[in-house]
Amino acid sequence: MHPARTALPRRDGAPEPLPEPELSLLVRRALEEDLGGELDVARDLTTAACGGGSARASAQLVAREAGCLAGLEVFLTAFRWLDPAATLEVRCADGDHFSAGDVLGVVSCEHAALLAGERTALNFIQRLSGVATRTSRYVAGAAGKARVLDTRKTTPGLRLLERFAVRCGGGENHRFSLADEVMIKDNHVDLSGLPLEEVVRAARASTPAEVRVTAEARDLAEARAAVAGGADVVLLDNLSPEEMSKMLVELRALAGDREVEFEASGGVTLETIAEVAACGVDRVSVGGLTHSAPAVDLALEVVR
Repeated sequence: MHPARTALPRRDGAPEPLPEPELSLLVRRALEEDLGGELDVARDLTTAACGGGSARASAQLVAREAGCLAGLEVFLTAFRWLDPAATLEVRCADGDHFSAGDVLGVVSCEHAALLAGERTALNFIQRLSGVATRTSRYVAGAAGKARVLDTRKTTPGLRLLERFAVRCGGGENHRFSLADEVMIKDNHVDLSGLPLEEVVRAARASTPAEVRVTAEARDLAEARAAVAGGADVVLLDNLSPEEMSKMLVELRALAGDREVEFEASGGVTLETIAEVAACGVDRVSVGGLTHSAPAVDLALEVVR
């Protein structure tokens, strides 16, 4: 018997606030990298040479192209490390879509902090808005026929932020780390020396009922084995929409009353997401949401 389950856990909807102190630590490290050492605006030789110091200044965050916003808290944190009194007047919230020319917010802080923190703050918010924008386009392409998930193909050290951005774009988070759930892929099976069904069955038997077990399948035979072994999610890897559509009729019948989700993965693009989502899968995972998202072009313009 497979463990009873009322519903598979989900990681979707509006993202939770980014946690402290992880957020502050990430931003501090980035600022130290850009300042070449400790957090001291005096290390910014150009700003020191041009003057300004502790006088207050304001700058508008302006969009140079359309997109979906993510990372306002990260953006403000960069300035607050250099000036704890820094403020941000929000004109556009995380998850909102914007057009070229829109003013997304106005940051106010000490002159030196504004100039020293500008690049780091922009690097973060441009990158995260790029992830949110790319995700929103995939979600629009799926048109509600399947959920769109990210993967662990994230920038090392920035997974927390990039997963937040995926949720801002309307996507869903896959497992955050190796400790979140079981995901059996070809290398696990090959190294075990056992058939896929046996590997899945053993994993399901040894894993708490509330922890999801996912198994990768590269063809119908492996998909059957994954379902028979008790997988909660069967990941259909690098299969065409036509192949998956035909397979799903048999696989859902094989699962019977047991809740099993079917996921398409591998090579899904903005050009193919609509067809993949419409083939009958429950979810589509896309590594490109994070590993191939171009930054959105944003700028800081000083308010004179």
